[in-house]
Amino acid sequence: MISVHNLNKKFGSLEVLKSIDLDFQLGKSFALIGPNGSGKTTLIKCILGMVMADSGVIKVDNENINGQWLYRDKIGYMPQIGRYPDNMKIGQLFDMIRDLRKKESVDDELITEFNLQSMYDKRMHTLSGGTRQKVSAALAFLFDAPIMILDEPTAGLDPLAVEVLKSKIRKEKNDKRLFLITSHIMSDLDELSSDVVYLEEGVICYNDTIAKIKSETGEEKFGKAIAAMMRRNRADVA
Repeated sequence: MISVHNLNKKFGSLEVLKSIDLDFQLGKSFALIGPNGSGKTTLIKCILGMVMADSGVIKVDNENINGQWLYRDKIGYMPQIGRYPDNMKIGQLFDMIRDLRKKESVDDELITEFNLQSMYDKRMHTLSGGTRQKVSAALAFLFDAPIMILDEPTAGLDPLAVEVLKSKIRKEKNDKRLFLITSHIMSDLDELSSDVVYLEEGVICYNDTIAKIKSETGEEKFGKAIAAMMRRNRADVA
């Protein structure tokens, strides 16, 4: 569904992405992880068309996205920090997005689960960070897109809301959808993902299934398996 070939990006003299090659297939849920500054967010923004790569090709559904925008209709995106017009009401925001996307059917399950309809008259600048996250999650799932990109989806949510969102992700994972999820909470990724792409300093250090990395390291927990892999890789380099 998404293919990335020889993708490179610099900001000034800083190489953020270095010859990235990836294939993200429908029916899988990828954990995209790495230290701060590893290139995760830049890669996501390149896929979304928010950042232009210096070289390389990104294809969505076998079509080059360079200079295109209609492909974004296939993507549901939840940013790490949602930025919306301060004076717009929640209800107005949902109405605006519905008008822009012009879809006949919508998935308003998270609007109901988060009880957002009771807050439709609240303006965005009055919302807590957690409520903004709920709005972002509901918007991401609103149009049943085949590609779901979730950037730190549980950050700032209260425990009940975290479980609601994780339940929704588990429910929506199927052979017709692709999930890309970034998070620093390894237990969430272990629960929600089938595969892992580990980036460090703009380079892919690991790209395979979570089951395989656990088997290779002998660790039962995903976080410990990642740590063991990185210790091994650094020892090999040394």
